[in-house]
Amino acid sequence: MKHLKYLRYMARHKWFVLVAGLKTGAPLWRLLIHDWSKFLPCEWFPYVEYFYGEKARLQKEEWDDSRYWPLAQKYYDAFDRAWLHHQHASPHHWQHWILQEDSGAVKILEMPLPLVREMVADWMGAGRAITGQWGARDWYAKNESQIQLHPSTKALVKLLLLSAHDSGLKTQGPAQASGLAT
Repeated sequence: MKHLKYLRYMARHKWFVLVAGLKTGAPLWRLLIHDWSKFLPCEWFPYVEYFYGEKARLQKEEWDDSRYWPLAQKYYDAFDRAWLHHQHASPHHWQHWILQEDSGAVKILEMPLPLVREMVADWMGAGRAITGQWGARDWYAKNESQIQLHPSTKALVKLLLLSAHDSGLKTQGPAQASGLAT
């Protein structure tokens, strides 16, 4: 059942990303292959367990209980590896464009326009699939300080969020999207 729940979420998310991506001007091919890596076993199983499996059934305070920590750590580690794989396989994520140099310095690279359009559509689609609201503009405003973008990419993101709002996808709403399933 947990696999069907996750499949249902993924279908909704991909549909809403397609709808939003048509508004942001993302290339159709990018929208069709959006999040393809989430269907690979290395991402699928950790995501299912994290969001719909044993970890999801226990209350937060139970995870903080030391008796549950070894089990919780197993799910967190598996999810972190899956999320890292997804970021590396999916250039529409801003984390994909952060270069950790050998010297230890961090360099933020500019994202290509088609991928910025897909990223904004992804935020909008996740908000709609999770909360029922498009919510990306408010979500971005709340999370902007943690999102590391090249200055020109950041300016484009703000323009796209405003443009999507003006073109009919209300990107503000009472409910906020979490970065959960992007």
